Formats: sequence, C-alpha cells, structure tokens
Amino acid sequence: MSETLKHAIIVCHPAEQSFTMTVADRYAETVRASGHEVVVRDLYRLGFDPVLQDEERHGTPRADVEAEWAALGKVDVFVLVYPIWFGAPPAMLKGYIDRVFGAGRQLGNDGSGGAASLLVGKRLVSLTSSGSLKAWLSEKGVFGSLRTVFDRYLVDVFGFAETARYHFDGVGPDMEEKDVRFHLAEVEKAAKEVMSRLSPNWEPYKPVR
Repeated sequence: MSETLKHAIIVCHPAEQSFTMTVADRYAETVRASGHEVVVRDLYRLGFDPVLQDEERHGTPRADVEAEWAALGKVDVFVLVYPIWFGAPPAMLKGYIDRVFGAGRQLGNDGSGGAASLLVGKRLVSLTSSGSLKAWLSEKGVFGSLRTVFDRYLVDVFGFAETARYHFDGVGPDMEEKDVRFHLAEVEKAAKEVMSRLSPNWEPYKPVR
C-alpha cells in the first residue's frame, strides 16, 4: 500500500476549458480517490504576478509569495501541469518558479547562513502537452533541453529528491475523443505511479559537486 501524500498541482494555461486543465483535474481526481490530499494552484485564475522584483532576489519575499506558501502548506509532491509553447514552459510558470520556489530557499533558511530550501526531499512531477508530436520535439532537442534546464537544474538548486516527466502529444481543438480518453488514461497511470513510487521515469536526486 502506498503512503499518503500531499500533492500541490501547479497548473498554467490561460484557457479554463483547455486540455491542460483537464489533465490537472484528472490527476487530482485519481490521487484523491486513493485518499491523498491535493491543493490546486491555477495560476491564471489566481491572477498570479510572475514578475520578480529586484528587492525579492536577496531579501524578504513579498506578501503574495508568503501567502502562496501558506496556501501550499506541507507538500510532498509538486506537480507542474503546462503546455510546451515554442519549446519551453509558459512565462507565467517560469515566474512562479522564480518567485515562489526561489522564496522557498529563503523561507526555509535554518539560520546557519545556508539556503535550506523548503523543497529539499520533495518530488517534482511534470505533466506537459503539445500539439507537436513527441518524435518531432525529440528531434528538435526540446525534451533534452527541458530535462536539463527545467528538471535536473531545479533538482540541483532546490534539492528535490527525485523528478519525473510525462508528456501528451498531438493535442489540439480537433483532437478525437478516443485520443482524449487515451491521454487521460495515461494521466491516471502517471498519478498511480507517483503514488506507488514505482515510476520508471523517476530520476533520483544526485547533487552536483
């Protein structure tokens, strides 16, 4: 039997009826059905401000970021749900990483002078989607780049215990119902793998020396 976890789903898409939002909903439904706790942070509906101000970089986090950490509470798994646009995550999500995850280093400071991130030992999961097919994105080096600069780098900087990435391709307004069902079944499978910690996609944390 898997341990009970708290999952923070950070979802980023301007359209409330998007496939991205559907993925977030299905993941949440799946883990809740197993008794796990979920907190959803819908960045567009929250009106999140992604712009990092100069005073935040080395000082006290602004009030909205402190409120965000209070809303998150104690989290075991951070789940980033977003579309890949022009080979990268949406700018708003990058702003969330800059401001909220970045502030986690300061808020978690243990007083010893080190930046003891609140993210140390947590798990990072990415559920991404694209209109382009996986083969084309792989050929262009998109997945390799994302794993390097948006997965492994975040692991090294914030101390996540492990990370996993799942991608759903061929997504668009004319997607057939059977394809939607297939993708959502894969979302459920991903959620169950995360809960059981048996995901073949996990990459354990290996600090850079």
